[in-house]
Amino acid sequence: MAVEVPAKNEIAFVWFNNYAGVIIKTPSQTLVIDPVDVKPKTFQHVDAILVTHEHYDHLDQSVIYELYKMFKCMVVADSTSAKRLRNIIPAEKLREVQQGSEVKIGEVSVKAEKCNHPPAATPVTFVITSEDGVKVFHTADSLPFPEMADVAAREKFDIVFCTVGIAPGSSPATGFEIARLTKPRVAVPYHTGSTADLRKFADMIKKNLPNVSCIVPEIGKIYSVSKKV
Repeated sequence: MAVEVPAKNEIAFVWFNNYAGVIIKTPSQTLVIDPVDVKPKTFQHVDAILVTHEHYDHLDQSVIYELYKMFKCMVVADSTSAKRLRNIIPAEKLREVQQGSEVKIGEVSVKAEKCNHPPAATPVTFVITSEDGVKVFHTADSLPFPEMADVAAREKFDIVFCTVGIAPGSSPATGFEIARLTKPRVAVPYHTGSTADLRKFADMIKKNLPNVSCIVPEIGKIYSVSKKV
């Protein structure tokens, strides 16, 4: 999966499964989030793998191990997932994170924030800030929660990924609520195998949040988002 290096003040992203699997490419770094249901050879380069929680549709130890062998990349994971990876990823390459943690991947910042996904043990969401200041909020499969507005006020997101299905309690309406709370420049629905759910989310954004654009992603397609000015 070849993703060209984005221009300055931009990031590129690819949604690669029906869950929260996303590639985030900045001018200097390639981050892969929750790689499941994907062949390791799909990726041409990986600087870091981010894992939000331990569920089957977010954590696949075998894929992570193969990617580590190929690229010797950093692995950043929530506490429960990190424990499951300790036997296969060297300690110097494995970073365990909780809400409030920050890890630097080169000049790219990755902050762990709260995640409202009760079935998971220690889930996190990720705020990714590129070296140019492009702000990305990867919400894992979180339901909306009031503190999202506080995080958004602090970070001023350019792009937010919003869960619209599969996870317990999630729907296009809960995904829309994430967008309403975070008010990004671009909202992206994901975590569903239903194109109808993606369209419902996009329609709700268009009707109710005129200042928020929506990208309805196709799996495997490359998109770019620029810095909010």
